[in-house]
Amino acid sequence: MIDALQRCREAEKEQALFYRSLAFLAEEAGDAALCERLHALHADEQHHLSRISARLLELGAAPVGVHHIRAQRASLQDWETHAREREREEIGRYQELLGEELDDATADLIREILGTEQHHVRELGGKWTPA
Repeated sequence: MIDALQRCREAEKEQALFYRSLAFLAEEAGDAALCERLHALHADEQHHLSRISARLLELGAAPVGVHHIRAQRASLQDWETHAREREREEIGRYQELLGEELDDATADLIREILGTEQHHVRELGGKWTPA
């Protein structure tokens, strides 16, 4: 379970960087509404990263550093299609993890994150993460 949570944490970092890169591009293009939308998605993904990190610490595991993960080249052209594909990958990752033997607190966390990712794939908007 610890290794799976570490992989999810790394994937969340990649996803957060993806949305942060897109938000920068939207800002550069002068599209304030899109920039805000992408920043909200970034915030949700960053929140997932933090919650998974906290859960690892609660389980007595040290979160593996993610400083080696870099943003991939991003483009606003057809970003929604690409983002939905990425969100579907996240959904699959969390559904698979729920099939593992998890303690109640970890399963609750994964279900919450999964629910947020399901909103993301439908809406491609953020601020779905519960506090």
